[in-house]
Amino acid sequence: MSSINYDLLRRAVPTSYDQYREDISHGKIETVEYFSKTIGCKRRAMIYIPPGYPDGQGEYNVLYLLHGIGGDEEEWYNHAGPQVILDNLYADNKLARMIVVLPNGRAMQNDRAEGNLFDADKLKAFEDFEFDLLYDLIPYVESNYTVLTRRENRALAGLSMGGGQSLNIGLGNLDHFAWIGGFSSAPNTKEPELLVPNPEDAAAKLSLLWLSCGLLDNLKHVSDRTHAYLERNDVPHIWYEESGGHDWPVWKNDLYHFSQLIFR
Repeated sequence: MSSINYDLLRRAVPTSYDQYREDISHGKIETVEYFSKTIGCKRRAMIYIPPGYPDGQGEYNVLYLLHGIGGDEEEWYNHAGPQVILDNLYADNKLARMIVVLPNGRAMQNDRAEGNLFDADKLKAFEDFEFDLLYDLIPYVESNYTVLTRRENRALAGLSMGGGQSLNIGLGNLDHFAWIGGFSSAPNTKEPELLVPNPEDAAAKLSLLWLSCGLLDNLKHVSDRTHAYLERNDVPHIWYEESGGHDWPVWKNDLYHFSQLIFR
C-alpha cells in the first residue's frame, strides 16, 4: 500500500462525480451547535447525514473533514459540494455507512476567518482544536447520532491547514483514529520524526494513511518529506500525486477517493 498509480485513479473518476443527480436519494447537511469546554463557548459544525439515516440496521462510522486556513465549518460545503459527491457514491454503493462532520478547526472565541489569518492567536487556535475535537466535538457527535465509537470507526482528513491538523492530531492519537488523510498538507504539519516517532506502532495501528498533493502545489515539499520518511520506515500508506495545484479540483478528487477507501 506504499504507492498508488495516479493514472489508474484518474481513469476511475467519472466526469459526473460531482454533478447533482435527480434520480437518486439525497442526504442532507445540517448545522449543529455544541458546547466547547476547551474554549468555553458554543461552536458550530456542519454534518452530512446520508440518505436513509437512520435505517435501523445499526450504527454509522464517522469521518471528520477539516478545512483550510481561510475557511470555517462551511468551507467544504460552499466550495466543493461534498454532499453531492457523497450522495452519488452512496447511490452507486461505493461508500461504507458514515456520517461526515465538518467542524471549524479554529478553536477560539471568535472563530471566523477574518483579519490576519496568520496572527499568532489564530495559528494557536488550529493547534488547540485537537482538544476541542477529542473532548468536545466527538463526545457531542457520539451522544447525538447513531454512530460507532471505536477508533476503527473514526476517520480524520482535511485540506491544507486541515491536512496538517489531520496528520498532527490523527497520528498523535491513534487510540482515537484508524483512518487518516492529509490533502495538500500545509507547513503546520509536524516534522515526520515528530509525526511518527514510533513507525512500528503506527504501522500496526493504522488501517489507512493517505497522503496526496497536486504536482503544481508550491507546498508539495511538506507532503514529499512525510512520504519519504514513511517509505524509509516501512509505514504503509497511499501516496497520491495528482495534476493541479493548491486548489479545489484536487481536494474534491481526494474526497472522492479517500471516502471510498475508509471503513472497509
